[in-house]
Formats: sequence, structure tokens, C-alpha cells
Amino acid sequence: MGGSLVDLILTGGRIITLDGAGTIAEAVAIASDRFIAIGSTKEISALAGPSCRRIDLGGRAVIPGLIDGHAHLDREGLKSALPSLAGARSVADILARIRELAQSAVPGAWIVTGPIGDPPEYQGVPANLREGRAPTRWELDEVSPHNPVYIRAPWGYWSNEAPLLSVANSLALAKAGIDCHTQPPSPLIEIARDPASGEPSGVFREATLMPIVEFTLMAAAPNFTAALRHKALADSMAIYNRFGTTSVFEGHGVAQEVISAYQEIRSTGRQTVRAHLTFSPGWSGIHPSDISCMIRSWAQWLRRRGSGDEWLRVAGLYTEIDEASEGRLRAQASPMTGWAGFSPDSGLPRSAVLELLQEAARNEIRVVGIWANLLDLFAEVDRAIPISGCRWVLGHQSTLSPDQIALIRDLGVVLTTHTNRHIYKEGAKLRDRLGSDGVDAIVPLRRLIDEGVPVAFGSDNLPPSLFHPIWHAVARMERSRKEIIAPAQRISRLESLRCATLGGAYLSFEEHDKGSIEVGKYADLAVLSDDPLTVDLAALPSITAMVTVVGGKIVHQMPPGESDRTANSDA
Repeated sequence: MGGSLVDLILTGGRIITLDGAGTIAEAVAIASDRFIAIGSTKEISALAGPSCRRIDLGGRAVIPGLIDGHAHLDREGLKSALPSLAGARSVADILARIRELAQSAVPGAWIVTGPIGDPPEYQGVPANLREGRAPTRWELDEVSPHNPVYIRAPWGYWSNEAPLLSVANSLALAKAGIDCHTQPPSPLIEIARDPASGEPSGVFREATLMPIVEFTLMAAAPNFTAALRHKALADSMAIYNRFGTTSVFEGHGVAQEVISAYQEIRSTGRQTVRAHLTFSPGWSGIHPSDISCMIRSWAQWLRRRGSGDEWLRVAGLYTEIDEASEGRLRAQASPMTGWAGFSPDSGLPRSAVLELLQEAARNEIRVVGIWANLLDLFAEVDRAIPISGCRWVLGHQSTLSPDQIALIRDLGVVLTTHTNRHIYKEGAKLRDRLGSDGVDAIVPLRRLIDEGVPVAFGSDNLPPSLFHPIWHAVARMERSRKEIIAPAQRISRLESLRCATLGGAYLSFEEHDKGSIEVGKYADLAVLSDDPLTVDLAALPSITAMVTVVGGKIVHQMPPGESDRTANSDA
């Protein structure tokens, strides 16, 4: 092959191709957006012409770009979109931040901040504050007398703790129409009150992990605007690139406002992460008899591979069984979805979900869900309209029995895991509940892979790095007691990497186009800070990308001096 065709070469490294033969090469060549040659440094160097860009890997490991099977990518950039209260250790610290914001704000303008606590998890609120409580409306009034203030609640799954806490000052309460007579719209919400006067103190507590107050009582406060979402999405992509992620599959589904943000990023040439989006519908106000008609109307753009290209595709439909009223309450602020990004009212009663699944199968629309209670319905649909080969998806599986695994295999269902929660955070609780005889049901990766079930890893944005799930699958370590959870369900580092690459490619029917470093596939790769196959196990989740390439373009490069081993590049 002539050197003039080659745009980029990477040489002198350890190229973990993840091809079927387990090839480890020294170098790789890229032309346009594809890999065109893999081999020794000498062989690949001979292909470089005078205009070819070169990266000397200096012995570093290179892997195919990671593919996050349950990413919530849009959420990451939103964390830094609002003024932060991170580092505040007391009510006085919070008041000082609000005073500073008020001094530069136009009188009457809303001041909306991020949550109390420290990212990424916002744990221990309000016990993390010296006073053990949040500021009150009256304290906020003192530092912001002319501006309504609202301190937002976090997304509760970051900490995995309830209650959620948010706070408003008097001007904000007045704009929201909240006074001593206001009652909470849900039993999950507490409006804290002054014991003497009965007046709201400005503090809201929510016994849920998904906020409700911001969509109901405090709907008057500004939520995430379209412009802010566009900026945050581009920022999110840059963050995921730093951890070597080059593609995402949004298995929880995304609402129209997130689809629109992706379309804006794509149209302006700022997309650096390939995205396969599943549509999350909202069913508020829709009569159950209209479900089939709605799904048929969506078939044109959701059926089979859906609509879009290799950078941005919308295909498939998200659903869940949910008859709780809280989703309808959250949907009152539609089309805004807050931190979630998916429609809060995407759930339906079981009978309606069955009808949805049947109509989706008839129209060749793939269905994606996150709870095992859909599995029996999948099987019922399959008896009438075979779904094997359609790659329907179940995510977030915490425990699975051998019988469930066999059914998943027979139905051709693809699984995505949420190891951050079900091994790392809650593994000990699950083990205590199941006992020693049932422990191997906890995220049973060894059983799943041995049974031939396709598995992809998801970060769930907790945190955004897929090297955490890669480590969870190998180490099986839970964080509270530092104990190993179901060691028989460990998989190897190489298998774990395959789940995070080829497993994700299989989710979007793209295993022949990406997921490994092979000639003809998209040139998506990551040059890593450490070798995931040899680094000390405890250091595996700390791996980052020194260089990330998507479609042959360098989308991330670690600045010199930010690592003790920086890849040399003349790019």
C-alpha cells in the first residue's frame, strides 16, 4: 500500500487488537476513517508518506475505542453547567458562595446552583456540613435579598442515597407560589417547616432517587435549557474521550430534547463520540388503546437499524413496567427532563407493556428495558412473534438465575451490566440477602459468557470511565467491606475488555465495523496511561487515555506534563 494513502500511524507500542486470534501488534496505520494495516513498527513505518501524522507510543498499550453500553453521556456535562457548591463544608460556606453569585447577578434573576456536596457522588448530605443541616430560606435571604435562589437536588443514583435535598429562598418560594398552605404533591416529598410558625423553611426532602420537586413545587425555577444541553453534551463527549470511550449506546432511552441536542452537535461538526440512541417515549395523556397506533407511526424511523449514520443513529424503543404516579408528576415539566435525559413517564402497566412489545415485534422495532420483570413478557411475545436475532436488550441486571440465563440465551437477548451498583456499591447487601447458596446469581458474568450470552458493559455515568466496570468484572470487589463478591463469577481481563468493546459494538449491530482493531474497521482507538492486561489490579480503574482517536481523527490528547509517561506525537 502506498504511503501517500496513510494519514496516521502509531508505532512502538503494544496494540491489543482484540481480534479473534488475540493478536498483539506493535503498530497500526490509518487512512481516512479506517484501519488499513496492523503489524510491526518497521512494517507500518514503511507506509508513512511525508504528510503522514505519526505517534510514537513509547511502549504504551493501545486498545479499540471503548463502547459504553449504558452511558447517560448527556448527563456528565450538566454536572458542571451550574455554579458548584463542591467543597462547601458548612452552611456558612454555602452562604458565601450564594452571596458571591448574588453580587454579580442582575436583581430579580434566578440563581440556580448545583447540589450540596461533592461530585461525583454527592454523598452524606447534609451530614457532610458542620451544622448537619442545610441552610434555610431566611439564611439565603440574607445573602441574596434581591434574587430568587434554588439549590438543586442531585440525581440520586450518584450517591445511591435518599432523601434528596434541595433548598429555596423566600423570593424563589414566592415565585413558585409556595406558602404555609402548600401541600406536597407526593407522599415521597417533605416540605420542611418552621416548628413555631408552620412556614416552609425552604428545605425540601425527597424519599426517592429521581427528583420530583424541581418538576412540581419548584417548576418555576429555570431547568436545563436547550442551549445549555448543547454545550453540556459537547463537554460530556470530551470527558468520555478522556477515558478512551469512543461510542455509546443509550439503553435507558433518551427523550426528544436529548435527541435534539445530539442532532445539533452532529450538524455543527462537534461530535467526538459515536452515539446509538434508543427512543424514550412519554405516555402521559395517551390512552392505552392508542399505543399500537403510536408504535406503528414510529416504525419508519425506529425499525431495524433505525435512522441515522455511523455517528448518530436513533433506533429501538425503551419501555418498563411502572404504574407509579411519580412519573406522571415529573412529566408535568415536559419536554424538560432534568438530570434524567429520558422521559419520566415511559413506564406503563404490565398489560400495556405486553401490547407495546407485541406491536414493536410486528413492526420490527427493537425493545430495550432495564428490569428482569420484562423477561417473561419477552418470552410471551417470542411465542407468537419470534424475536431471536432481533437483539432485544435488558440492562442493569443485578441477579440472574441459571433458568433466566438460559431463557435470555434462547431469546437472543443482549445484556448490559451495572456493576458499579450491583457489585461495587451493593454487592455485600445482595450477598447477605441471597446467602451463600445464591451468591453466584449476582451479576453472573462467568455463567453468562460461558452460556454464550452477549454482554456489554455500561458505566451508567457512575463515573463515566468504563475502566471501573472492567475492574469490577475482574476484581469483584465491593467497597464497604472490601470483600470479594461471587469470586466464581470473575472473568479475565481480556474477556472484560471484549465486553467493553466488541460487546458494545454487538449492541448496535456494528461488530463488523468497530470494537476491535482490524483492517477495514473504523479507526477508533485509545492510547492508555497503563496496560490493562498487566497493570496492578488495584490500578485498573484509574487508567485514562493519553490519546483518543475516533474515525481517524485525534479527539483527545493529554497535555504534556500531566502524566509521568506522556505519549510523544507530532500530531
